[in-house]
Parts: sequence; structure tokens; C-alpha cells
Amino acid sequence: MRKLLTLIAVCGLLICSCKSKSASERATSQEPSNPNVLFIAVDDLNNMIGPIDNFSNVKTPNFDRLANMGVTFTNAHVQAPLCGPSRASIMTGLRPSNTGIYGMAHDNDVRRDGNSATKDITFLPEYFGNNGYHTMGIGKLFHNHAPDSVFHESGGRVRGFGPLPKKRFVWDGYGKGIKGVHGRTSTDWGAFPETDSLMPDHASANWAIERLQRDYDQPFFLGVGFLRVHVPLYVPQKWFDLYPLEDIETPPYKADDLTDIPNVGLQINDLPMMPTTNWAIESGEWKKIVQAYLACISFVDNQLGRVLDALENSKYADNTVIVLWSDHGYRLGEKETFAKHGLWETATKAPLMFAGPSLPKGKKIDAPVEFLSIYPTLLELSDLPAYSRNEGKSLVSMMTNDEGVEDAHALTTYGMNNHAVRTNEFRYIQYEDGTQELYDHSNDPNEWTNVAGNEEYNEKIEELKQLLPTINVKWDEKSKYTFQPYFVEQKARTSGEN
Repeated sequence: MRKLLTLIAVCGLLICSCKSKSASERATSQEPSNPNVLFIAVDDLNNMIGPIDNFSNVKTPNFDRLANMGVTFTNAHVQAPLCGPSRASIMTGLRPSNTGIYGMAHDNDVRRDGNSATKDITFLPEYFGNNGYHTMGIGKLFHNHAPDSVFHESGGRVRGFGPLPKKRFVWDGYGKGIKGVHGRTSTDWGAFPETDSLMPDHASANWAIERLQRDYDQPFFLGVGFLRVHVPLYVPQKWFDLYPLEDIETPPYKADDLTDIPNVGLQINDLPMMPTTNWAIESGEWKKIVQAYLACISFVDNQLGRVLDALENSKYADNTVIVLWSDHGYRLGEKETFAKHGLWETATKAPLMFAGPSLPKGKKIDAPVEFLSIYPTLLELSDLPAYSRNEGKSLVSMMTNDEGVEDAHALTTYGMNNHAVRTNEFRYIQYEDGTQELYDHSNDPNEWTNVAGNEEYNEKIEELKQLLPTINVKWDEKSKYTFQPYFVEQKARTSGEN
């Protein structure tokens, strides 16, 4: 027994000795030649953060801090306003119109033999792994977490979006929806749980922090996927306390905003399981929903800050590329609902931020860009060869030299053959039946007036049509979206599958 205790003590001393290696000693070890990558995803985050809209005096010191470290795109647009297809597009580097992944798909079904576009694709983290990087990931990065074996080290993901109280606070999840026809939303809002340590995002930050304290003999790719600001809008009370209700602003709203929307757009926007803006006004809950969303933003901002602290206190601070992104925006009453779904500005626009050794600091770019650009941009910033399958364009020359700002545009797809094109001045939407919307952002930033029927814009519409995709494949067999009847019907009608 005495020998065993002695052995344990000696082993303990050896472990402590290894862990207490000084910073100077670590610095003398051979540094990887390529920069490391810190890849941060924030679920359902719109542009209310300080560096972009600074909505209702939102408190985001760490988003502000990251913006000061690099470049913020204030007009970045996702390739689908829904988490599953958006994340699949980012990770494959392919457009939804080319993959048929218009709805949700299990992580392991994004790449499969039955999909000609993705069957031999290399996912973004894999590309780094194939080029000498040690890859790690935790939390929501793909739709769930990640396909099997994509990361060398996986921290997994806590299932769902809890923790949850025993009983919902306000919203039952069905609203006026029909059970069995419409999905049940996790939407609800209120202060819960008591401490940050009970939140999965806090644990994800802990996991990332520990890995930033390790030594590596090769460059690393570290992915961190935060679950908030996804509903339910639950975070501890201290984050609600930052936003007194009397100080809360609500987004711009026009009660008859949907009167000039084509029928397909109305079908897509038919979300009876979600709160309506009219209900939120009449019930007095609108400010409370916005308060809860802002509280969730500040909670995630704090987790971001913890990870940035760990990076800045590590030996990797000066040799790490950071990208922060969200999978889509989120409407907080615009166009009559509280949801992401839609081809309008507040659904397709989300934060996109880069920082790294070769990038300018504190720069903002207002030109429209695509999240499809994340993959090729990271490769260029990491001095890796370009991947020929990427459909997006690297943003490095735009960030460093303002190249391409004037003629920039972004394309978003929602379901088969429904597309939106965003240019510096216009948003053009064309639905599967050819009906259209056009918004002139120079005098209508809220997209309240559809001018597609105004003959003065005919030439502009024809110009914008040239930016639409020419390939619109059928729905992938494994991709579906049963939450909303329009997509169930469209898939059955166009692709012959339920």
C-alpha cells in the first residue's frame, strides 16, 4: 500500500511538472507554420449586436472586442434562412440549389452516395484535417453536431436546447397551429436557470478553453458551436437585468406589411405555431420577447469573451485566425411573426466576423457577401491550397483591399426554386411560380413596399434575374422540413417524395 501511494505521488508530481511548463518554455517549442483556426458558430443570431445594429443599446462587449480585432461584415447573407441547409452549405461549400438540401438532414446524410453533389465532398473541418491540422469541435456546428469522424476530437453536443423548466412560462409551442400538421416550436421566454454553469454553452466554452491551454505539434482547427440565441429564450436572470423593460425598443413594424406579398411568400410565412406580432402587441409581450432575445445575446457574448480571454492568454494569440458566424438572422416581429423563416432581410442577414494576423483591425464592410465564402476565405487566410469544389469566393481581397465591394451580391435559397438576391441597393425575390418582390433599400430599408410591379424597375429586375442560379435540383431524399406544410407539399410535388 505504501509503495502504491508513493507511486501515485510521483506520478502526480510528474503531471504537475508537465502542466506547469512555463510560457517561455512553451514558446521555445517549434511553432506550426500555418495559423490556427478558431471557428465560432452562434445559433439564430441576428444583427442586433453592438458592432452592427447596436439595437436598443444591446450590451455586447465581446462582440465589440472581436470587431476591433478584425473585420465585420454588416451585410452578410446566409444561403438558406434555416439552420440545416444553411450549415450544410457552409460546411460543404455548395449552394442548396446544387445539393437539394433545402430542409433538415441528419449530419451523416449530408454527404452520401445518393447525392451526386455531396457524395465525395470534403467538409470544411476535414479539409484542414487533410492538410496537417489537428481538428476539434464541440456544440452545434453542423445541424446537430457533426458527421461521424469529421473531427479528430469531438466534444459532442448536449441534445436539445435546454435546460428547461418543468412548465413553459408563456408560449405552449402550438399557438394556432394544428397538431400533426404544423410542428411544435420551442419558442418561449423567461429567466431560467439560476446560473450560467447550468447552460450547455458554458460547458462548451470550458471545453474550448481547456484545449486552448494545451500544447500542439501541429496547427489546430477548433470549432465551437453555441446553442443560444436559439429558442427557448432562457438564460439566467442576471442577463435580463441588463435590459429594463421600460428601455426596450421594438423593431420597425407595419401592420399591413404583407398585403403586397405573393402567395408563395405568404405560404412560407404561414407559421401559426409562432407568436404573431399582433398577438405580442395586444398581450403586452413584444418588449418581453425582445428583452429575452437581448438577454440571450449578452449571455452568449459572455461565453465568447471567456473563449477570447483563453486565446489571448495562450501562446496562440498572435497566430490564430478567428471566424464568427451565425446560420441565419431572426425576425422579432418584422413581417408579422417571430421566426427566421423567410427570404426577407431580417431572416437572411446575420453577423460574419473575421480576425487574424494578416487582416486589418476594426474595419467594417457594408457590401453584401455570402456565408458560402467562409470556406474559401479560411483556406486563404490559413495559407492552404484552394479547394476546387468551393462555390463561394474568398473575401480576403475585399477585407484587405476593398476589391469587389461595388458589384458584390449575395444569393439565398429557401426551398426549391425560391431565391433572393441582395445587392448594395436592392433585394429581389423570385418564387417558384415566377412571382416577385423587389425592395429598393436606398429609400425602403425595412422592405415595406414591394415595387416589383412598378414599370420603372423593369430593367433592374431583368438585371437581377441574371444573378439567379441556373441549376435547381430536386429535393434530396434525406432532406425534409415537416415543420411547415408548404415545404412538405413542395417536396412531394416537385421531387415525388414525402
